[in-house]
Amino acid sequence: MRFFHGLFLLVCLGAWFAGFSDVVSKLLSNQAPAATATARHFGLTGAIVAWTLVPAFTAYWAYRALRPSVPESLRLMPNSVIYDSGIPPFQASAISRADFWKSMFPKRTCIELDWQKLQSLRLIKTNDGNWLTVDVDALRLDIAQSVSEIEREWLYQLLANRYSLPLRQRNTLADRGSG
Repeated sequence: MRFFHGLFLLVCLGAWFAGFSDVVSKLLSNQAPAATATARHFGLTGAIVAWTLVPAFTAYWAYRALRPSVPESLRLMPNSVIYDSGIPPFQASAISRADFWKSMFPKRTCIELDWQKLQSLRLIKTNDGNWLTVDVDALRLDIAQSVSEIEREWLYQLLANRYSLPLRQRNTLADRGSG
């Protein structure tokens, strides 16, 4: 489906380019439709100004649709863990406006979590499920967001055993913070 969206957006860009070049050529050759000079100039100039943001956004949206996703990953090193949040797949489905803008401009986090940072590793259990989190300075990272609860618990046990971390589980959402 992402290829359909990407192809559709590329066709839209082609149509935009044809319309834009037609408007510019009419404006430059002073062959705009018959109207007063002020209305003609403002109408075509207004169209050019209004059309400047459309191709940039459409090109970026096509790029997001055609770009393959990058999976979230953890690489276990001898004394640290390298965390890469990856890039989630493009979603053009009906989602909330805030979620749409987050999905359009995803933030990728790549960080090395040394033993000191891993000390803040927590498995937070709530009524809605559980989160595996680690604090890095003022940032709270949610790790393994797309896996099941059982896999998250297994990962927590694995990391705690491998890096000799104390097992810390919380049973409230209040400990999660605003991260």
